[in-house]
Amino acid sequence: MNLLCTPSHIVGIKNPYKGLRNVFTAGYKNILLDFSLCCTSGELEQIGKKEAIKEMTDRLKVFENPEKMSEAMLPLLKQCEAQKVHMPAAYAPYLERNTKHDDLNGLLFQLAKESIKVCGQAGCKNLVIRPLFAGISSEDLWKHNKAYYLGLAELAREQDVCILLENQCKDFNGHLVRGACSLTEDARNWIDWLNETVGEERFGFCLDVGICNLCGQNMYDFITELGNRLKAVILRDCSGNRESAMLPFTSVYQGRSQTDWQNLIRGLREIGFDGELIMDMRDTISAFSHLLRPEILRLSKKIGDFLKWQIEMEIRLKQYSSRVLFGAGNMCRNYMKCYGKKYPPLFTCDNDRTVWDTEFFGLTVKNPRCLKELPEDCAIFICNIYYKEIREQILEMGIKNPIEYFNDEYMPSFYLERLPMKEVPLKKQE
Repeated sequence: MNLLCTPSHIVGIKNPYKGLRNVFTAGYKNILLDFSLCCTSGELEQIGKKEAIKEMTDRLKVFENPEKMSEAMLPLLKQCEAQKVHMPAAYAPYLERNTKHDDLNGLLFQLAKESIKVCGQAGCKNLVIRPLFAGISSEDLWKHNKAYYLGLAELAREQDVCILLENQCKDFNGHLVRGACSLTEDARNWIDWLNETVGEERFGFCLDVGICNLCGQNMYDFITELGNRLKAVILRDCSGNRESAMLPFTSVYQGRSQTDWQNLIRGLREIGFDGELIMDMRDTISAFSHLLRPEILRLSKKIGDFLKWQIEMEIRLKQYSSRVLFGAGNMCRNYMKCYGKKYPPLFTCDNDRTVWDTEFFGLTVKNPRCLKELPEDCAIFICNIYYKEIREQILEMGIKNPIEYFNDEYMPSFYLERLPMKEVPLKKQE
């Protein structure tokens, strides 16, 4: 699973060096190849107006000459290669959902083709191309879009690029409502029909978490019904009422997150998601001083790693042929309830000697010294909040088995009653 960040308000299109250094220093190895950097929705909105916005005067006017896309993106591509920042996913230019333009579908087609070509040059395998919507009635959406995507399929095959559709909402008299591909049934049918028609898996889906939140959708249901069609997820927070791209877990009301991260993570776990995770925090980044943005990038990387770890929890469990637990408390109990039958541990151990040789939820509780007798391929899953301390304890014992951390924040089900907290000091085992 790749973790990417969006370059908006971080990386400049003409002088990308410093921005990419900040991305790399923050710990990111991947970045979204965002073609809207050289052809923004704002610029597309200016087409046909007598006075163009000032920013256009010293830029390549890609919206006037789509074939200049490669030239416009060249500084970014070169710097990514030099700094070893990869671009596994990309985003084609798009119109704002409240656009009044209904005459740009031909231009969007040309920009999409050029985006595919640049992706091929850059070795980028996934390209998000939003469905057409401007000037198209709900009844004709599929008719127009199937012709649109089929017109791009052959070029995508030549460049070895997978085209990803994305769920949309639309502006209806100032209110955001569900748009193209926001219904799972439509998304499945579109993708399956396109792949069947072209005779290969050339199309997939990108889930925008913010759109699901704005449309009031259950992300667990959406994700599990999409299954392996889902190739990318855009992680962004918003209030559920207004459009925004904020850092995950930052849109909060009365101490509660406004985005249902729990159902997102549970759904991605259920399907064994192993695609692209795209951190989109452009609004959060833009609100901070340039001096603080590198720190926000570092924080976003930690949040992204946390989400990735939570999503991969079951993948980590099943990658080992055998496992034991360390801890006989709440986390151990939740492990046994949710995964005890599917991935049964050999035993659990604990630093509290008063519980040694007793049973805890069907597991024998042993002295941690028993870990020295494990076969080399048996993983130790720490079920305790003192993860770092216990990990150091295990390493000091000379144990070389794989060490993982099990956390119960997003379990399929869990006990609401907490066991009494035990303050047991960590001790080296002789």
